[in-house]
Amino acid sequence: MTRGSTVLPFLLIALAAAPLRAQTIDDGLLVPRRAVGTGFLYAHDSWTRYWEGSLTRDNGNIGTLTTQSVTWVAGYGVTDRLSVMAMVPYVWTRASQGPLQGMGGVQDLTLAAKYQLLTTPLTDRGTLRAMVVGAAGIPASNYTPDFLPLSIGLASRWFSGRFTLNFQAREGWFLNGSAAYTWRTKVTLDRPAYYTAGQLYMSDEVAMPDMFDYTVSAGYQHGRLCIPISLSQRRTLGGGDIRRQDMPFVSNRMDFVKAAGLVMYRGMSLGASRIVSGRNVGQATTLTAGLFRTFHL
Repeated sequence: MTRGSTVLPFLLIALAAAPLRAQTIDDGLLVPRRAVGTGFLYAHDSWTRYWEGSLTRDNGNIGTLTTQSVTWVAGYGVTDRLSVMAMVPYVWTRASQGPLQGMGGVQDLTLAAKYQLLTTPLTDRGTLRAMVVGAAGIPASNYTPDFLPLSIGLASRWFSGRFTLNFQAREGWFLNGSAAYTWRTKVTLDRPAYYTAGQLYMSDEVAMPDMFDYTVSAGYQHGRLCIPISLSQRRTLGGGDIRRQDMPFVSNRMDFVKAAGLVMYRGMSLGASRIVSGRNVGQATTLTAGLFRTFHL
């Protein structure tokens, strides 16, 4: 159900720079030294049915929930082995039915650094690369997370460590595997007490469970063309389910398995994804379009 969990994963898949190859947080590539890639990504996410715990249902007070976002993204090649990236989305939400009003605003600032540990030939077919990534996010505005599913984010500070292996064949085909652990800080609500996971808490602070995610992708990449297809899963390490006939809560377990595909060419990208299974999330379909440019300093 949460909106804060949707923008970042699709952005990581769609970030690209032309006329260079794709460059994302969870792939095996780097921004070339002293090059700057920047641009904007538009995402349209919608769902009617969602998982209330393990139960699939819809809700007449929501109808179809639509979330749109426009995200500024940038990357810079510090050295031949180190790249840094930044992204800031503006997000707005809308429900097609019921009395709930949508929200809008700047969500979270994300900063990341990617370092190449090694690159080595693997047989005579291609090259194997290993990467480590550190990423962190902080709320970029004073939005409220306590109005899910219409909140624009979860308002938690977070840090993640990621490890990625990438094999690039000389013929252009590639295989990529990436996994990350994310630590999250407490969230402060605008109320003195809350009830979740069968317990009443007399506090305005909510402990947020950590998360683990992994992505496996494969595709073709040659020159200015890149076509990746991916399957990703996220597991929340704690948290309760949405209570029956209730709104979701900020610390709920929010798990999903998602399939995605993307076409990138000459700085333009078009993508689509679908959450195929989940827990306490919407059965969402997301469409993305991006336009990016690279400048060599």
